[in-house]
Amino acid sequence: MTVYLVGAGPGDPGLLTRRGAELLARADVVLYDRLVDPAVLSLAAPTAELVNVGKRPGGGAGGGARQEEINGLLVAHGRQGKTVVRLKGGDPFLFGRGGEEAEALTLAGVRWQVVPGVTSAFGVPAAAGIPVTHRGLSSSVTVVTGRVGDPNADSAVDWDALARAGGTLVVLMGMQSRAEIADALQRAGKPGHTPCAVIAQGATPAQAVVRTTLDALAAVDFLSPAVIVIGPVAALGAGEALGPLHGLSVVVTRSGPRSGALTDALREAGASVVELPLTAPADPADGGVALRAEAARVGHYEWVVVTSANAVGAFMGALRDARALGATKVAAVGPATADALRAAGVEPDLIPSEHRAQGLVQTFPRHDASARNAHILFPAGDLAPSTIPAGLGEKGWVVTRVEAYRTVALPAPEPAIVARVAGADAVTFGAGSAVEAYGALVGPGGGPLPVPRLVVCIGPSTAARARALGLAGVVESTGVSPAEIVAALVADSSGLPADGS
Repeated sequence: MTVYLVGAGPGDPGLLTRRGAELLARADVVLYDRLVDPAVLSLAAPTAELVNVGKRPGGGAGGGARQEEINGLLVAHGRQGKTVVRLKGGDPFLFGRGGEEAEALTLAGVRWQVVPGVTSAFGVPAAAGIPVTHRGLSSSVTVVTGRVGDPNADSAVDWDALARAGGTLVVLMGMQSRAEIADALQRAGKPGHTPCAVIAQGATPAQAVVRTTLDALAAVDFLSPAVIVIGPVAALGAGEALGPLHGLSVVVTRSGPRSGALTDALREAGASVVELPLTAPADPADGGVALRAEAARVGHYEWVVVTSANAVGAFMGALRDARALGATKVAAVGPATADALRAAGVEPDLIPSEHRAQGLVQTFPRHDASARNAHILFPAGDLAPSTIPAGLGEKGWVVTRVEAYRTVALPAPEPAIVARVAGADAVTFGAGSAVEAYGALVGPGGGPLPVPRLVVCIGPSTAARARALGLAGVVESTGVSPAEIVAALVADSSGLPADGS
């Protein structure tokens, strides 16, 4: 097997390469850096062993691992014939010690490959609207480490030469020594009024940019990681747009494909997303016997009504062939459910404009007493509310509800995820089962997990369950689509501080 040195990119999980995602999906072991976004780690195979070897400022790694220990882990796993991914922030070969790890693997006779990543030296300034080269301002760019040590050492940065070189200077890992860097460059003749930009948490929703000058660089007080850009181009890009949820941390409790769509929409709006799947679909209690029986006689029904992608998947799996629907019409509660039907080869006959169960009931036609067939099949989850059967029953229909899947709680999340959730500004719930699963979680201090100040619930029954459990700040989304959930967050987050404090 092979050890793959994979660059995770500068921060945004969407900047991981397709090749990197492919290798994560089939990795046996993933050794990852401290700053790798959890969303990237979620792409790893469920059976993969995840090992945190990220070094912390001041030395040591997650548990104190030194570089030699990391090299040893890579060699040991590689020799066991496993597919090993060494997931490194940015690009593996730019100040990432990827070269040292490759040398150690070569000496040990272990095969390795590099999967390049977007380096933070270029990706972070670009995300802030700063081009590192620009016609008329800069025709070259130099990337240096910001560690200022013995000027006579072999690996020392020649700040005098850099001050004379012109062009753009990008400094990585330079926040602790920013005052010394600014002093060294000015002593070598670089003007104090040279534009500078300091970009913290670059290429993430928490990105923050400070524009300053070389003589005032020391006063910029950002925590690492931060990228420092020095040169005329640092004054460009000052009008970069920030999303309406910029600076806010939002917990997403959905799972499966719907989680990805909502996560993408939130990130587009500028939010920092914490993915916390709390429940998952499981087979019905009877193993699907009743569902298969009703699917076999689907022609007996005038309508099939589905209110989730999970229900669509279970029902269409039992049906096996979409042509079996024949003249039976199909109603979907909203766009996500409709898309799941289309993916299975079925175009829904009815989608309400209000994308929730009550909206479907209101839009659904009354049964014509002169018509013979009044039967509706409702394949649903075990915890789905009775809104559909009760509402359609009042309109003269005979609704047969059959269990398509069960909702089960997932194991407790990792402590690192719990800590991020505890500091979030908002949380979204798609069902009462997710609310209850959240309430059962234990927080960092051993007590109940703190609830963010804004709780966005999809549908009245979910909101009612949240209030019944004592959650404050509960608001109800007008629909189930990612855009409608984001709109609810935007409308109700005006009172939250944009820095998440």
